[in-house]
Amino acid sequence: MAIHVRHHGSAGADVVVLHGGPAAPGSVGDLARALGAWFRVHEPWQRRADDRPLTVARHVEDLAEVAPASAVLVGHSAGAMWGLSYAAAHPGRVRGLVLIGCGTYDAASRDLFRQRMDAARGDDGRRRYELLREELAAATDETARDRILAALGDLADAAMDPDARSVPDDPDAPPVDARGHAETWADHLRLQAEGREPAAFAAYRGPVTLLQGTADPHPGDAIRDTLLPYLPQLVYEPLAGAGHSPWRSRTHGAHALERIRCHVEAMAHA
Repeated sequence: MAIHVRHHGSAGADVVVLHGGPAAPGSVGDLARALGAWFRVHEPWQRRADDRPLTVARHVEDLAEVAPASAVLVGHSAGAMWGLSYAAAHPGRVRGLVLIGCGTYDAASRDLFRQRMDAARGDDGRRRYELLREELAAATDETARDRILAALGDLADAAMDPDARSVPDDPDAPPVDARGHAETWADHLRLQAEGREPAAFAAYRGPVTLLQGTADPHPGDAIRDTLLPYLPQLVYEPLAGAGHSPWRSRTHGAHALERIRCHVEAMAHA
């Protein structure tokens, strides 16, 4: 069964916008709608946990069922990682990759990210984080785990996007999927531990841009350096003052959205 896809806009180049989380469908709905002013945008939602463990390969197969035969991919956070895995498996179907706030691909980058997140949370945020982590570890009901993970996501957003404008909850999106998140992230880590990713990304030779807000705790320069040996064509563009979701920045959001649009436009017509 194909995964759910929302569509925005009806003209222009095909663009696929991939949400983060993992397993946080609807989290880039505002970006997908904004890009729909210029492009024909497809916004797929990762499948929820089911009777088989969710893996990166399953998500890639799902995306291959619904993505256009040729499209620019815009991935946010874990969605950037989804896009990279898809481009490695289907390089001929990807006109370009725009990675926004991409996740980490080695232990050193993850340690640096954790340190920066710890500092960004502040004392109250750190206490709230520890309490929620304890609740998540103790919870056995899946609905409760989904709720707790969503609260952890809100707490992370506050630390990663201090200048972000408020975005209403997406009324169409299903809840965050805690089991799907855990299974998918565990598989990302397995692929890295086995040395398969990011090495597999060398199969993709098309254009890649990594956009990173300078206020984002994700270490953009370290992530860039991890990817460059396999994606030497990667262009790194820091977005001054913006956070993890740079298009939402009150101060810098208009500039960030324009930079995303310009990169997509260039890739679509290359």
